[in-house]
Amino acid sequence: MKHLIYILTCSLLLQSCVNQKTESHEVTKETKEDINYFDYTNRDDQFMGGIKMIPITTPKGVFKVWTKRIGNNPKIKVLLLHGGPGMTHEIYESFDGYFPQEGIEYYYYDQLGSYYSDQPKDKSLWNLDRFVEEVEQVRIALGLNKDNFYLYGQSWGGILGMQYALKYQQNLKGLIISNMVASIPDYQKYSDEVLAPQLDPEVLKEIMSYEDKEDYSNERYLDLIVQNYYTKHIIRMPVDQWPDPINRGFKHLNPDVYVTMQGPSEFGIKGDATLKNWDVKDQLSKITTPTLAIGAQYDTMNPKEMEWIANEVQNGSYLHCPNGSHLSQFDDQKIFFEGLIKFIKDVDNQNFDQDNS
Repeated sequence: MKHLIYILTCSLLLQSCVNQKTESHEVTKETKEDINYFDYTNRDDQFMGGIKMIPITTPKGVFKVWTKRIGNNPKIKVLLLHGGPGMTHEIYESFDGYFPQEGIEYYYYDQLGSYYSDQPKDKSLWNLDRFVEEVEQVRIALGLNKDNFYLYGQSWGGILGMQYALKYQQNLKGLIISNMVASIPDYQKYSDEVLAPQLDPEVLKEIMSYEDKEDYSNERYLDLIVQNYYTKHIIRMPVDQWPDPINRGFKHLNPDVYVTMQGPSEFGIKGDATLKNWDVKDQLSKITTPTLAIGAQYDTMNPKEMEWIANEVQNGSYLHCPNGSHLSQFDDQKIFFEGLIKFIKDVDNQNFDQDNS
């Protein structure tokens, strides 16, 4: 009997050791994958934790722009183009909650003039063609290429992304145009004829009184816009509930860049803004890169026009955020990130099919 008990005890101990070894192996494998994703060893940005200040050559000299890498994935590298113009990468900090667990490598990037980058005072630098060349220089410095380079642009970043693709699409693996139409005049028309009439008539009347006087810096004007327009079409949350990254982004906005390109009005693009007449509707059919257009039901932009982009490019798909507005990465987050990640993974796996439904 003692002999039998001894044999059973040894057997159980042996099995326990085997199980522990197997579990240890599985944990080690998973941990190793996590470590690989977050490992900065022998990378040229290790000293700064992924941050690189990249020199940019311009007609007015050499300046530096701020970038920060998150993760390691040689097949998927997403460069994020922020809106504004003159905004910051901070409005994309919600990507930290979704991209790392999907193994997606991505880059925060403050364009020239934005808060974390150099901020020269020469307004001649704030033009679209120069920004396109800046993106190309950033791409080269980060080692992004047609085998891994996904370009994501939202709002003004979407303008920049479209313009970049029209010149340099041979460098792209995928293109994402988020919350941006292909024509500023169309955007202004939608704002004037569709969104403005949805406002309370008395509120609209007061807003337009400031617009007519070009009194754009008046605190009352700004308060009316934020409380009645932004909370419906920029981010659908009460102002006191806006996420911290949004508040920091607005706080860090460079007005020189913004007003030069976007104009002084918060109710469209007016005055002598350099983007006022921008329109590439007749050129988008030249884009062959797999493209995702993202639109939102309550956006400042017409979602039907963003769906049109997906149909106009040669290899496009449309993602609609039914509860979202201009910053749908926050106010329709689940649908936004599920669709965005699916597109990136489908392109990577060569499973991307045009789907404009």
